[in-house]
Amino acid sequence: MRLRVRHRTTYRYSAPIAYAIQSLRLQPSPYEGLTVLHWQVSADEGRRTLPSFTDGFGNTVHTHTTDRPHSVAVITAEGEVETRRDDGIVLGAAEPLPPVFYLRQTPLTAPDPAIVELAHRADAIVGIARLHALMLAVRDSMEYRIGSTDSQTNAAEALARGVGVCQDHAHLFIAAARAIGVPARYVGGYLWTGDDDAEYEASHAWAEAYVDDLGWIGFDPANRLCPTENYIRVGIGLDYWTAAPVRGIRRGVAEEALSVRVQVGLGGAEQ
Repeated sequence: MRLRVRHRTTYRYSAPIAYAIQSLRLQPSPYEGLTVLHWQVSADEGRRTLPSFTDGFGNTVHTHTTDRPHSVAVITAEGEVETRRDDGIVLGAAEPLPPVFYLRQTPLTAPDPAIVELAHRADAIVGIARLHALMLAVRDSMEYRIGSTDSQTNAAEALARGVGVCQDHAHLFIAAARAIGVPARYVGGYLWTGDDDAEYEASHAWAEAYVDDLGWIGFDPANRLCPTENYIRVGIGLDYWTAAPVRGIRRGVAEEALSVRVQVGLGGAEQ
């Protein structure tokens, strides 16, 4: 399936700021389930292509720096990929870190007793079926509600509230999987919902767990399924913070207003 993406992030400041630098994880990396046909990450309405490097997780990271007074900054990521059905199994991806690294807990994924209890609900189930059961248990424990949490909400807090968004479902699945000794990691990317005209205020998030003899497998608790060819895998990390689409710092005293617009649709001859 050919899919196209346009992801536009706009920052507006109440007064000019002197300097800003950001790390952008907005470009997918190829693996057996995905081929990047063309992709560009740019700034200033597409007039400036940004330099990139590969981070320790294997993500492509662009750097956006503005070293002058400015009150508006626009970052655009757009391109087209070809995806293939892989039943959520990630093969052929860059893997600079061993699976055991992804047992490491973080402040966003630290388990509390409630998470440990959730993780052990499926003890009677063995193999990969246990992870499918965990995915469903996570979704059953947390209603999807936009605006109910923010990027600082950790898995334990979201579970206690019983509401969250895809980021929270991913964090809870990761925390529970690690609590039972299964390496798990956060994935940020895009999802085509079947509506080419839809516009979203955020990208999508899910998790991957490591299964012996199979490798890394994706689980999307928010949608109760393993990723299909409708998914575009972009950045991975221990949690949202290490895989965030945009992270940075700025110098200056001003109020910031952020606007994000994401469109995903069929590309090429499939339009």
